[in-house]
Amino acid sequence: MPLSAPVRPVESIGRLFTALQHDSHQMNVVPRKRLHWQYKGEPQLYLFEQGEVSVLRATDGLVMASAYDPHLFGLAESIQSLQCHILRVETESTILRVDAKKAMKIFDEQNLWRDVSITLSYFTSYLFYRDDLVVQQRTYSVIRNHLLEMSQLPLDTRMRTSILEYIQERTHLSRSSVLNVISSLKTESYLEIKRGGYLLEVNNLPDKL
Repeated sequence: MPLSAPVRPVESIGRLFTALQHDSHQMNVVPRKRLHWQYKGEPQLYLFEQGEVSVLRATDGLVMASAYDPHLFGLAESIQSLQCHILRVETESTILRVDAKKAMKIFDEQNLWRDVSITLSYFTSYLFYRDDLVVQQRTYSVIRNHLLEMSQLPLDTRMRTSILEYIQERTHLSRSSVLNVISSLKTESYLEIKRGGYLLEVNNLPDKL
């Protein structure tokens, strides 16, 4: 049985947002734009307020996670020089950036390192959760896990990305493997799908197919 998604530390992220907003700068970003971890050679933190942004693995563009709620990105990247992930804006979004050096000074002054640690542990836990969805799982299990994940998203979000696109961006499964499973589940009435391959509803997916 797959792990449950970690609980998002809303209060810690909120305190970090409040502390950093005064020294942040609003960005004008368009959908599909990729954000760089540095601005004018200086590391940056990104305060994602609303919209949709995806975290991509830098080596191959695999989607590791998507954010729809307020998040703070760049903590690990500003501390460690190894930058394994990049951000891609998916929709019109409200994003602020703040110089990482200034942020670190604020964390010191306001004693916010506990909240920083809690936020970083959440991201680490999410990576373990994501690995549990896909690593050493059978093809059907991987697809089932992602369908269940999709079913938790708002309907308007699901109407922007087809089932096939959502799963292929997050796994290395072939197009035919995904479509064969989706077709079987739809035939057995486990899925309700809108024309174009958009997920409407999931109905008690079986553990095995």
